[in-house]
Amino acid sequence: MPVIRSVATALPPYALEQARIRDLARAHFAPAFPEIDRYMSVFRHAQIDTRYFAAPLEWFATPRSFKQCNDLFITAATELGAAAAGACLSAAGYTADAIDHLIWVSTTGMAAPSPDAMLINRLGMGRHTRRTPIWGLGCAGGVAGLARAYEYTRAFPDQRVLLLSVELCSVTFQWGDRSKRNLIAASLFADGAAAVLVDGDAASTGRPDAGLQIIGTQSTLWPGTTEIMGWDMVDTGMQVVFSSRIPQIVQTLMRENVAEFLAQHKLTIDDIDHWVLHPGGAKVVGAYESALAIDRERLSHTRAVLRDYGNMSSATVFFVLDAFLKAGAPGPGEYGVLAVLGPGFSCELALVRG
Repeated sequence: MPVIRSVATALPPYALEQARIRDLARAHFAPAFPEIDRYMSVFRHAQIDTRYFAAPLEWFATPRSFKQCNDLFITAATELGAAAAGACLSAAGYTADAIDHLIWVSTTGMAAPSPDAMLINRLGMGRHTRRTPIWGLGCAGGVAGLARAYEYTRAFPDQRVLLLSVELCSVTFQWGDRSKRNLIAASLFADGAAAVLVDGDAASTGRPDAGLQIIGTQSTLWPGTTEIMGWDMVDTGMQVVFSSRIPQIVQTLMRENVAEFLAQHKLTIDDIDHWVLHPGGAKVVGAYESALAIDRERLSHTRAVLRDYGNMSSATVFFVLDAFLKAGAPGPGEYGVLAVLGPGFSCELALVRG
């Protein structure tokens, strides 16, 4: 069975308190909202204290072209990816040339060649390293990338895969969009990166540590929901789209979806010891809690990541997983479920065992 050998995270240099971001947003959005103070409550309801950005707050007070934003993405994403990858390799006790396949996940910028090519050169990976860049899955991309790593290492059990989820949500901010949805996005999204190293069975031979087994994965795309979440491509870049219906959708559809997945492995929701959930927002976390009938305390890591870092799109779920692993969970024989939502409207699930 493929195993997660190590997880590491990385953050950009600018740590910003939510109150400072709120003050800038208030000044920016006030011309569009006569009752601006009423709308600023979204910053309090977000339940976020701190977020990390790739540029200082003042950078966002000026209109930026798509080129300026994307150039910052390429530079910062490469730096963050290198930092996360280096920490992940070190934690696993591997050098870069031990990696057979690099999976790159991001939806907040574009480059050709994609940043994984730059990182193969920078980190010193072999020239025959396989590359799989994944774009467009948004917050669901991290677990989707983990699923691809799982499938690859099942097919090639002597191989090692390094998965990188790197997101610069801040550079997608549309200065000219003074809509309510952009105000909500300004209260929620942040920058960050995570790396996950997955070993096939044969690649793990002789390791004294068992690692975290990946038991199975599932992808779900709900029909007729493409308008729920994603990007509108505009002249100045990528304009955020997300529906206020998302918590309701989670509340309505998530339990059946998770139960169907677990049944394939002869498990039920009650058999799961740990829930590694992507904190898409405070309301989404509450909807997960209600739909799956999870005690609030069992989502403490999810809420702590939201509080301390905000929503870093695809990378966020691995910050939550990292918190679980550092706390010694899942323990031997315990089950965990990673769950994320993204454009489509879609859900990615992964079942793991300690």
